Amino acid sequence: MIRVWSDGELSGRLVRRGDRGSSFSYDPEASHDSAVSVSMPVRLPSWEWQTGLLPIFEQNLPEGYLRDRISRQFSKALGKFDDLDLLSVIGRTQMGRLRYSGDKDKPSEDVPFQSIDEILKSRRDGQLFDYLLEKFTSYSGISGVQPKVLIRDNMSDAGTWLSPSFRGATHIVKLWDPKEYPELAANEFFCLMAAARAGLEVPRHRLSEGGEALVIDRFDLKEDGQYIGMEDFCVLNGRNTNRKYDGSYETAIMKRAADFLGLEQWSKQGPDLFRLIVLNCLVRNGDAHLKNFALLYDDVNGDLRLAPVYDVVTTAAYLPKDQMALVLDGSSKWPDRARLIKLGQRTGLNARRTGEMIDQVAEAVASTRTELAAYQHVSPAFSQIAPKIISAWEDGLKNTALASDRLISHSATT
Repeated sequence: MIRVWSDGELSGRLVRRGDRGSSFSYDPEASHDSAVSVSMPVRLPSWEWQTGLLPIFEQNLPEGYLRDRISRQFSKALGKFDDLDLLSVIGRTQMGRLRYSGDKDKPSEDVPFQSIDEILKSRRDGQLFDYLLEKFTSYSGISGVQPKVLIRDNMSDAGTWLSPSFRGATHIVKLWDPKEYPELAANEFFCLMAAARAGLEVPRHRLSEGGEALVIDRFDLKEDGQYIGMEDFCVLNGRNTNRKYDGSYETAIMKRAADFLGLEQWSKQGPDLFRLIVLNCLVRNGDAHLKNFALLYDDVNGDLRLAPVYDVVTTAAYLPKDQMALVLDGSSKWPDRARLIKLGQRTGLNARRTGEMIDQVAEAVASTRTELAAYQHVSPAFSQIAPKIISAWEDGLKNTALASDRLISHSATT
């Protein structure tokens, strides 16, 4: 049994249900403000789930390398090791406002200090990857297949507004396994650069000198040390992580966002959501699934907003035949311009305006490609993957955005 806390207040208790499911019951004293999700209001009956954890509690469970590492570390002591066990290990430090503790404990965040400057100045000695994972794995309640950890540096320039006594994580550090996805940190760095140039909100992000790590400031942390609510589109669609590739951009992303944002916020933020989908298509990110879009909120009963851009990479550089993570207009093939315009009109904009937005994103990608190409001279190792990223972007510009030959050729030779 695990106790669940939201904003430091006890919300309720999470237990196993039967052989495979889970059940969550709100504490009798829980206030409406301590609801664990925008789709799970405080009520007397328990919330039941037949298989695995309820989506809101599964949201931040690590996948891939990090999950395997934790499982190997704790399964010997616990016997079997399921999602509830994993949550009990990493539940004290999570993305978003929820925290987890044992039956008699209160959540206590005490993340070890780690200088961001040391990470940013690290060179390619092969030790950073193992060092950070060894030290921070059990403090890293953050989803994703790519290895990443949550660390604390409340003394850096990005954390100086926090109290010296603050013990929670302040940054996300994303790493990569050279055997699987070489130069993934630099890949994402330039994708985020393109996103910012396209007018999208992007958290502060920095690439280490050796290219081994991408350091991202947490975007769910307020200046007073309180955490912002965050729910990805698996949660908002009521789906477990194993269904993150199910659904369409029209329904599972656009319509669902409109439902939760409400008419006023949708009219403001719908175009940005469309712009983000366009970006993913142009940089050929075949991993833009339900968990890589999210909504944020300060008050679980208040307004929601689109989360800043995160987890955008050019997957086609590693998987040349990669396709979209979700379907669009009934197909997972990369869309043409007409299909994107049709999607954009769901935000209430006309075809001319959606076409202009596609062109703006294309300009951002093309200009960023120039700097991506130049980085090869700074990092010889990056030159092994850079041509594949550039080729994927050119494919997106030419066949999806229908960018002019002038735009494509100019950015390629600048």
